[in-house]
Amino acid sequence: MKIGILGTGLMGRLLARKLAAAGHHVKVANSRGPESIATDVLETGAYAATAEDALDGVEVAILTVPHTGFEKIRHLVAALPEQTVVIDISNYHPGRDGVIPELEAGKVESEWARDYFGRPITKAWNSIGMASFETQGRSKGEAGRIALPVAGDRKRDREVAIALVDDTGFDGFDAGMLADSWRQQPGSPAYITDLTYDEMGPALASAERDRLPRRRDIAAQVFEERVGERSSPDVETVVRIARALFM
Repeated sequence: MKIGILGTGLMGRLLARKLAAAGHHVKVANSRGPESIATDVLETGAYAATAEDALDGVEVAILTVPHTGFEKIRHLVAALPEQTVVIDISNYHPGRDGVIPELEAGKVESEWARDYFGRPITKAWNSIGMASFETQGRSKGEAGRIALPVAGDRKRDREVAIALVDDTGFDGFDAGMLADSWRQQPGSPAYITDLTYDEMGPALASAERDRLPRRRDIAAQVFEERVGERSSPDVETVVRIARALFM
């Protein structure tokens, strides 16, 4: 597929590498221009581009930027053709993003993003930690393969996202409509707990919506205390803490 990725943080870099290695035509952009994109991002075949060029003529657009970066790309995403699959991988963290009143009032993050951009949005890859995404991908059918929930209001969009999740080394799990995507937000049993496909359904069903924000904020404090200045905790630390707090 023709895929444009906006954002070259760790998740954006890994998505570019994994999806290009899987045979997709991938263009990747950041806010600093194509010349600033590290060569390792392009080693498996992705192309550096401006944000405008990255989204030109693509079938899938993947947003790997935090909410603070949405304003800069709003006009580009809103202008995409209706049939383009737009996948948002972001999560709301008020300590990083600033307070968004609608989300503080309980609006589902993905529905807020849908309304912000004024077009259909699919949620995927937001529920896995960066260390796990980098190191824990497995071949389809391999025992213990991690599952990632995919939510969206259009069935075809979910199907496309699920297939791409599979291409990155994980089982895509159809999590239904955006209205239920809060079940994969930070603080939920499905969030960074590295569950298998068979475990994912019960985890999503057991989520308690009112408890998610507090659990998210407690987890942020625990990770900060546990890892100090390290920007990316190891897989075992992330999963152990997440399962203790969220499940």
